[in-house]
Amino acid sequence: MMKFVPAALAAVLALAGCAHAPQAAAPVPTATAVAPADAPAPGPSADDNLNAVAWSQNASEHDFIYLQTFRDAREKLLKAKNDPNWDALPKDDRAVHPSLKGRKPAVVLDIDETVLDNSPYQARLIRSGGEFNEAEWAAWCNEAIARPLPGALEFTKFAADHGIAVIYISNRAKDLDDATLANLRSAGFPVAGKQSFLGLGTFVEGCEQVGSEKGCRRQLVARDYRVLMQFGDQIGDFANVPGNTADGRAKAMAPYTAWIGERWFVLPNPTYGAWESALFDNDYNLPRNERRQKKMDSLRIK
Repeated sequence: MMKFVPAALAAVLALAGCAHAPQAAAPVPTATAVAPADAPAPGPSADDNLNAVAWSQNASEHDFIYLQTFRDAREKLLKAKNDPNWDALPKDDRAVHPSLKGRKPAVVLDIDETVLDNSPYQARLIRSGGEFNEAEWAAWCNEAIARPLPGALEFTKFAADHGIAVIYISNRAKDLDDATLANLRSAGFPVAGKQSFLGLGTFVEGCEQVGSEKGCRRQLVARDYRVLMQFGDQIGDFANVPGNTADGRAKAMAPYTAWIGERWFVLPNPTYGAWESALFDNDYNLPRNERRQKKMDSLRIK
């Protein structure tokens, strides 16, 4: 990096260089360095989420991935419904209610970044220079203005029209249930009955929920339904992850990779998620710059 030398200091150095013997330099007044006229203006601080949110909101490719996913699922849905042995719950969640006989067909979907688009909230954080916090997130959810993601509305309506229950499992806090349901309904999503929405505060008798794991709620769904498909943007939307590390995530998915695109439909979320926190050992107490460095350290250059 080029360093700019104040004019007064440059003059002193020049005089000192011409002298044959060292001389005491006169005190140099404090001066502010002035950059040349052609020097670039200082830019905004880097935000790891800028490109991700800009892509999510502006790239046609983003919308096409969602459309492609939901259209593909729609084409396969009735075939899955007509196969009495077809089920999309992982073995651990189905084991509590193993029989599929007499179970009504259903599809299970996550909400955030699966059917509802929360990118405006992320955009607000970028503009303010802030990070996720519960109060601002709750305020956004209570606005109940999140838009449907491409293809999600058409798919869920198709499922409902063909007698397939549409069940949403969300990790939004309990006090956001009403706002979330209002947002789903105002956006046009089918919401029928109390079991169609299972939020974070859902109590499942005989099952202890660990953190935000969805396994207990999937077991509740298993009691009455044969799940044809699951949709989400996080691995935890499909199966419990024993430890949010690279190995733990891989082990959770290994038995079910053949289900991807058939029973499980994974949607892209580059803005946040367990994939990110796994890179810095799930330690949000680390300063922001240290978390960023650990993400930098994870990058492959070969």
